[in-house]
Amino acid sequence: MLFTILILVVAVTMYLLSGMLFLGNKKQSNATLYAIAKRAVRLVALVLVIWGVNRTGLGTSNYLVNQNPMILQDMVESMRDQQTKQSSRELTRYIARNAPMLEINAPIAGNVDGSKVIYLFTAATCPFCHRVASELNRVIADDSEVKLVIKNFSVHGILSDIPSKATIAAKLQSNEKAVALDKLLMSSTKWYEDARSAGDQTKAGAIVLKNVLNLAKEVGLDVKRLEKDMNEAPEVAREMNQVRELSQRFNITGTPFLIINGQAFPGAIPYDQIRAALK
Repeated sequence: MLFTILILVVAVTMYLLSGMLFLGNKKQSNATLYAIAKRAVRLVALVLVIWGVNRTGLGTSNYLVNQNPMILQDMVESMRDQQTKQSSRELTRYIARNAPMLEINAPIAGNVDGSKVIYLFTAATCPFCHRVASELNRVIADDSEVKLVIKNFSVHGILSDIPSKATIAAKLQSNEKAVALDKLLMSSTKWYEDARSAGDQTKAGAIVLKNVLNLAKEVGLDVKRLEKDMNEAPEVAREMNQVRELSQRFNITGTPFLIINGQAFPGAIPYDQIRAALK
């Protein structure tokens, strides 16, 4: 029994601390490998937990499986919650160490030299991102010290890939115009609604590209240069890869995802919560 309890303790510890086991090498190029390794460790931990629970005997297996299976679900959810918190802590520490690298190619709204910094992982085709963008616009209007770093996260394939590249490429011409393009993209869904029923990815991409370039023209961007930079500029490729690697390394599985004053906020949080976090 003592051995089984020890195995259970080790398994739970492995699961909760798995995110810290692979932080020795900070190279982003190894982000995917680290993500796979962490998932493998967590899978082993879960197997050990299940084995340990069954080994305890005294009707425990029957009780958990047949009479109260919610206990196992609660255990898994608790582990997942701890994993999310650990990943968030790691991400905020990473951002603190690497802020210049994270901001150099990302559009920055609000005060580019502001003391209150928000990192926003967002996708132009995400309805919840549209909602939080509206709240963030209010925050920026009410507080001149807010600096919003926009990290474009392509989560819906070509539909979000094109606007992500366009916004990043726009910064090569002007940060202000990049922010203006982002606001237009986040203020409406019309520019990608038709693409959803296009039938295939090629047609959908053509529709989205045309509409995004029209919006870019509205804010005064050089459209020909923008389209070229979207496909060829190394800055665009670096930013897209960086966001993808960060999402894998720190388990960011959806948008919007905000980092405010070292705190992580997944989901479309409201104005009051954003203002409270900034304080």
